[in-house]
Amino acid sequence: MTDLSASEHIVTSFDGELNSLAQRLAEMGGLAEQQVADSVAALINRDVARAEVVIADDERVDALQRQIEEAAILMIARRQPMARDLREIMAAIHIANDLERVGDLAKNTAKRVIAIESNFGSQRLFAGVEHMAELSLTQLKAILDAFASRDPAAARMVW
Repeated sequence: MTDLSASEHIVTSFDGELNSLAQRLAEMGGLAEQQVADSVAALINRDVARAEVVIADDERVDALQRQIEEAAILMIARRQPMARDLREIMAAIHIANDLERVGDLAKNTAKRVIAIESNFGSQRLFAGVEHMAELSLTQLKAILDAFASRDPAAARMVW
């Protein structure tokens, strides 16, 4: 193997690791989005069974967060990336932490559904919560799409 083909192999392998990291983030983002939507739907519809599913799904989000962190740390240790690549890896760690927090908040909402089961407030309150959730989910989807497409202008629009 020549020096050029060895370095091409390393670059291709590293690109594959970066893509794998991005795919896990996309999976985690989709799951977090679903958790928020389901927890709010469970609240609005007083659906305890759906709330229990959201609570159970939190373990998957937590596991993905740990996998992303571990993969990122290994990439930093093995590849010693510089500049843009390092920023991308660090961004993945931060995004995974934020998505894990989104999942925790959805789980907390679902727990409230179970705790207050039949003692719900006004329909006006539900409409407000539902509207806030729609706005939040729109922003979450937009920022995940901006990250996936590496589009800083789209990210700034969400901000």
